[in-house]
Amino acid sequence: MKTVLAIDGSSYSEYAVKTVAERLWPSNTTVRVLTVIQDIPPPASELWYDASGSLERVNQELEKRAEGLVKNIAESLKPSGLNVELAVRHGDPRSVIVDEATEWEADLIVVGSHGYTGLKRLLLGSVSQSVVAHAPCSVEVVRPKISRSAA
Repeated sequence: MKTVLAIDGSSYSEYAVKTVAERLWPSNTTVRVLTVIQDIPPPASELWYDASGSLERVNQELEKRAEGLVKNIAESLKPSGLNVELAVRHGDPRSVIVDEATEWEADLIVVGSHGYTGLKRLLLGSVSQSVVAHAPCSVEVVRPKISRSAA
């Protein structure tokens, strides 16, 4: 079985990692830990450039952090007996996750969800919703359980 585990370093993706690590998987399951670096849009890139002196240096730092993130997640999954691959890509996570699953011929995509609704969802977009709508395979959207007292 080939599974794409899309992560972004948030507590929501950490919950997805925990879910994958605790599940029983068929033998020879491979999990590709994927994180996507969003390109810095031009107005924001000027701010980054002014703050650091070099947009290239900022991009290198983002790449370094992303590689560290997938490496740490991969290490945390190895005790589960899974075959683990690492992937760092650039672009819009909505399309990159779907493209990765398509090109790799994944059987499943696992993604965490912030659970935004209403205006927040409209303004920030929903990666998980877009992935569900366009994925070439099954998608599991993982959300942490919210206790009734907290709700």
